Amino acid sequence: MTDRVVVVTGASAGVGRAVAGEFGACGDAVALLARGQKGLDAAAIEVRSAGGTALTLAVDASQPEDVMAAAGRIEQELGPIDIWVNVAFSSVFAPFTEISPDEFRRVTEVSYLGYVYGTRAALDRMLPRNRGTIVQVGSALAYRGIPLQSAYCGAKHAVQGFNESLRCELLHSRSAVRTTMVQLPAVNTPQFDWVLARLPGRPQPVPPIYQPELVAKAVRFAAEHPRRREYWVGETTAATLLVNAVAPGLLDRYLGRTGYASQQRDEAHHQGLPANLWEPADGPDGRDFGVRGSFDDQSHSASPQVWASQHHGLLGLGALAAAAIAAAAAARR
Repeated sequence: MTDRVVVVTGASAGVGRAVAGEFGACGDAVALLARGQKGLDAAAIEVRSAGGTALTLAVDASQPEDVMAAAGRIEQELGPIDIWVNVAFSSVFAPFTEISPDEFRRVTEVSYLGYVYGTRAALDRMLPRNRGTIVQVGSALAYRGIPLQSAYCGAKHAVQGFNESLRCELLHSRSAVRTTMVQLPAVNTPQFDWVLARLPGRPQPVPPIYQPELVAKAVRFAAEHPRRREYWVGETTAATLLVNAVAPGLLDRYLGRTGYASQQRDEAHHQGLPANLWEPADGPDGRDFGVRGSFDDQSHSASPQVWASQHHGLLGLGALAAAAIAAAAAARR
């Protein structure tokens, strides 16, 4: 049992909800931030059932005043914040020319500036105490953009650059406050059932797909070992980053050929499906979407890359090299 106070944004569903449950199982006091109250209430039940304490706050991560106010209330009710995990995001699946300026701005405000505001709220409280950890939940798309997700990829690239800059500043000031990133692969979350999309087929993650609970364990490990700059989850994440570093042109051509079809199911995309961009899909007229999405039968609950990312040994380096070789061979086809 621990007595840490942990904040998780985007905690009503998917990765954020799995992360909240993971910390709850450690006996932590978990503040759950998201827009949809139905998902927050269900997530709080899971945290308490796992052995933790839960506080729910309906907050839009793109509103800095609301995020700051939430941080103040968390410290009043639970105590000093030890760990802040930024997860909240939104997206639009469509070619760039079919995304309106308002939609692009909204994705950026939630998926990038939401991280900035959450980080600032955490630092305002952690720096005076000279302790605390901030975890930015990122993506392989922080390094490698793919078609049909220009707004999301741009936001993840921005988070990566922002976090690197901040980390350098903390090192310069010799602060004991830490920040780290966890770069994710495709994950089986409800986002593919509620994302705003303008595609012939319903959106899907690009296989291989991993379960949110595996990601949650990696996030907790990163929070407890924040001296590492970043952690990677999934073999394809490591391979993508390495191949992109040595042969980005290969990936451009490969994704140009395969990136549209691989992100769509055979099932047609129908208008009228939930869209989580402007309003929460689990709002008053919506439902609780839970932790997992619709891809259980395709998803992995374990990954050797999680172990490799957490260790510096030759086995870990060998796994990365093998993954990079495999991805490079696929890109050349």
